[in-house]
Amino acid sequence: MMLRILTGILDGLARLLIRRYAPIIVAVTGNAGKTTTKEAIARVLATRYTIRASAGNLNNELGIPTTIIGDVGDEYYRTGGSVRFWLGVILMGVRALVVRAAYPEVLVLEFGADHPGDIGRLASRYRPRVGVITQVGDIPVHVEFFASPRELAAEKAKLISVLGADDTAILGYDDEAVRDMRTTTRAHVRTYGMGEGADVRVSDVELRIHGDAPTGISCNIQLGSNQMPVVIRHTIGVGIARAAAAAIAVGDALGISLSDAVIALSDMKPPAGRMRIIEGIRGTTIIDDTYNASPAAMHIALDAVRQIHAKRRVLVLGDMLELGTFSSTAHRTLGTMAGAIATVLICVGDRAKFIAEAATPLMSADYVHTCANSREAADIVQQLLQSGDLVLVKGSQGMRMERVVLEIMARPELASELLVRQSERWLAK
Repeated sequence: MMLRILTGILDGLARLLIRRYAPIIVAVTGNAGKTTTKEAIARVLATRYTIRASAGNLNNELGIPTTIIGDVGDEYYRTGGSVRFWLGVILMGVRALVVRAAYPEVLVLEFGADHPGDIGRLASRYRPRVGVITQVGDIPVHVEFFASPRELAAEKAKLISVLGADDTAILGYDDEAVRDMRTTTRAHVRTYGMGEGADVRVSDVELRIHGDAPTGISCNIQLGSNQMPVVIRHTIGVGIARAAAAAIAVGDALGISLSDAVIALSDMKPPAGRMRIIEGIRGTTIIDDTYNASPAAMHIALDAVRQIHAKRRVLVLGDMLELGTFSSTAHRTLGTMAGAIATVLICVGDRAKFIAEAATPLMSADYVHTCANSREAADIVQQLLQSGDLVLVKGSQGMRMERVVLEIMARPELASELLVRQSERWLAK
């Protein structure tokens, strides 16, 4: 009851603030890549506008109005959303309504969908002028709460169904389900991706190497007749390249040139836990992708690792949660892919046993390990690491796979800066 009252108060304040200050709302949704895409969009738009982007995963009926009211995401994660915190947010909203204040020209918001109706409600309450849908995938995360992946895709499409004829929908071209959503909106449609038909097209994605370790990626991005190279450091994989293309598409819709967008992206660092390159102990390299996991995101991560020539590839893979009846199939499919590229495979959690079972026929059983949780996995990885190893760590949020990274990173004193979920609220769990 108290949560419902709080949500109602925050929603009312947020809608009044939107009416008073009339910010441009850019909303991002999808089942893979939405947070990285949100961050890339925010970096590009900041070259011309004052902006505010939702922090972390404040992407629901509580988090989105909180972001609209104030830039308080860091405090929320630090305090865990105490009574004092929420009173402060409410007072902040009331004050901004009574006394005109400096308010962002653009809000970059992430819209999440855990259950049917979530996106529809959020989009109608906080209607965007630009809607971005990244990727759905064949077996999306949260699908256990929907009748089918198609129903979840239809829910995501509600983000752009509310757009008007003067608005813009930005769609991930490489996902057929997302590409086909163009029929669900009246808005101008722009696409981005690696396919030749994309309006903003990524090509020539290449890994950048220094010595034996990856340092980032380079790619070319074409917008109309213009093409420019982009270099993004501290991360790997096509996911960051697609995020850059989406940001360029949004920037173009809001009057930002390709050259200005590329300059902004060249200084971008990936959000914590999203394919971030971290120096590991004993001369190893860690690819930290611990924020969350879905089948689509797992496949992107494994494909990126497959392209790196390392002494050994050590994959530490945790459960993918909220897949419902698709869970065993998705984990077995992942296991087949992992078994083809891993030197050592550590599977973490009850569902990850299916990863191990599928991978074992493809690699020596001596190099396949199973464990119950991330703390056990950290102990195993510490013991087996060798100089020159490339280590991918990934799993769903509930698996807390960042604990593995903490134990094997060369400079654990930088954990609060580099790793996801390092607030007091999360560390106490």
